[in-house]
Amino acid sequence: MPELPEVETVVRDLRELLVGKQFAAIRCVRRDLRKPWNVDWNAILVGETVESIRRRGKWIVMHLTSSQELLFHLGMTGQLTVTKADAAILDHTHLLFDLANTDQQLRFRDIRRFGSATLFANAEAVEVFIGKTLGSEPFELTDKAFHTSVTATKRNLKAILLDQHVVAGVGNIYADEALFRAKLHPGKLGCDMTLAECKRLRKAIVEVLNHAIENRGSSIRNYVGGSGLKGGFQNEFRVYGRTGEPCPRCETPIEMVRLAQRSSHYCPQCQRAE
Repeated sequence: MPELPEVETVVRDLRELLVGKQFAAIRCVRRDLRKPWNVDWNAILVGETVESIRRRGKWIVMHLTSSQELLFHLGMTGQLTVTKADAAILDHTHLLFDLANTDQQLRFRDIRRFGSATLFANAEAVEVFIGKTLGSEPFELTDKAFHTSVTATKRNLKAILLDQHVVAGVGNIYADEALFRAKLHPGKLGCDMTLAECKRLRKAIVEVLNHAIENRGSSIRNYVGGSGLKGGFQNEFRVYGRTGEPCPRCETPIEMVRLAQRSSHYCPQCQRAE
């Protein structure tokens, strides 16, 4: 699933390619997304211009001239890219947005169909919708607030980091990488964390995410940025997906355990269980 660095990369690419562009026509090729596209939106969106694009957690928000907003979620395999209008339409492409006075289209493709694209009346409606499930952005989260959230639960650290109410945008890959950087075992309970450990983990989260954004995210399966380019952070993984390989710090073989119904990769020497 695309996580914060991948979504941020898509947003940055699309800003360069879409802001100031007008929708000339919209076509729904297939509606079988997690939330079906409302075909009535096609006519509503014609003539709208993209004024800005932002990210909130793992969501992509396009603000339009009428103050309406398009909200996209990439699900597990979603791709939101700008391409030539005469390029072949790939299988599993759901939406085509023709861009006025250009030879380009914005295309939304999703192989596994867990993604979504929804039109909202305004920014307030978007915040009401996604604000119910999202906590603070990791770059805005304070040590004190993070410590309060972490120590209030008996869940393990992996489960806590995957909880979007605690920190928005972090998923399986970057949770593993942040815990390794912070030298904390993924199974450690939140209620057992000290303030110093929480500070170390919060800092590690930010550092890992920033490093991943610099590398355009991680392309493991289907992810590409808004311009169609792949990411490179998969070449920087320290523990994720490296079961049995030597730890980059101590050369102890990386291990994997199931936590919060997800695989968790860690070094048993650098991230000792207490």
